[in-house]
Amino acid sequence: MPARRIERVIADSVAIRPDGSSSTELVWYAAYGSNMSLTRLRSYLRGGRPDGGGLTLPGCRDHSDPIRSVPLVLPGLLYFATESLTWTGGRAFFDPACAGDIAVHAHLLTTAQFSDIVAQEMYRAPGTDLDFDFDEVIDRGTTTIGPGRYETLVYAGTHRGHPILTCTAPWRYRDLPGNPPAAAYLRHLAAGLSTAHRWTTATTAAYLATRPGADRRWTPDSLHTLLRA
Repeated sequence: MPARRIERVIADSVAIRPDGSSSTELVWYAAYGSNMSLTRLRSYLRGGRPDGGGLTLPGCRDHSDPIRSVPLVLPGLLYFATESLTWTGGRAFFDPACAGDIAVHAHLLTTAQFSDIVAQEMYRAPGTDLDFDFDEVIDRGTTTIGPGRYETLVYAGTHRGHPILTCTAPWRYRDLPGNPPAAAYLRHLAAGLSTAHRWTTATTAAYLATRPGADRRWTPDSLHTLLRA
């Protein structure tokens, strides 16, 4: 990833309001997987089945698009593991305790929308707020709602006065074998990276193919060929 771009976005991602407070009426959902793509995210917001996916999603209570979407780069590592019921192949996860940088597309949503998206990621029914306290997540940095994938919430700082939150698994990236992601899944990730960060196809392929798990099948060249097809 371009070093100059990373430095600028990380510096911006920790900005807070002049009084030092943050608002939890709206949150930045830091998407690092297929939801970086607004087209894919709309499947969670409005319901439906994304291109290449195997599951139909019920959608959120509020079908509105994000108020705003911005590119951010956060400390941590993107890796692929387990088996996706939607795509087959590995799922994307975020290890915030690992050295490195992870590119995200942060979507400004209501807390209800964020709760409904996370519920769908957990294969739970959306429509009611999940049993967690936003302020507690911010104070502690992380909270675990359940033992499975995407049942751990992570606070990653603030941006323009609103907290940055995402969901991942409770384990570390070395705790289980990596699993390469499917081609259809990678296309959504690549579309999100291209739109958000304005990366070239070659830069996107080099980033995704070298993440743990993806590197068990993909190379920058093979992924570049896929994305150009």
